Amino acid sequence: MTGKIPERFDDVSVICKANVYHEGRVASHTVLFKDGSRKTLGVIHPGSYNFKTDDPEKMDITAGNCRVRQADEGQWERYQAGAFFIVPGRSSFDIVVDEGIVQYICSFEPNSDKE
Repeated sequence: MTGKIPERFDDVSVICKANVYHEGRVASHTVLFKDGSRKTLGVIHPGSYNFKTDDPEKMDITAGNCRVRQADEGQWERYQAGAFFIVPGRSSFDIVVDEGIVQYICSFEPNSDKE
């Protein structure tokens, strides 16, 4: 799927300490919005990675390209800058970057079954 990728976020707070995964090959910073929502802005270096989700996530690819396989699916899907994919809450996904660096915006949605 494709959509309009924002170029900037105004009136936000940013957590200074980075979220670092997979020995530094994936890193992001958390952005907090006045309405209580949060996103992370990150980079993924070449490699193959697995991530687990608590809440549903929307991953907007802002630069580069990658392959993604959702939990319990055998098929890989390709995504490039301008595309996005949705990951259900309490799930996981594999992501592969073959070359270059992927940049992304991850938007989190509260999981309504947690209450």
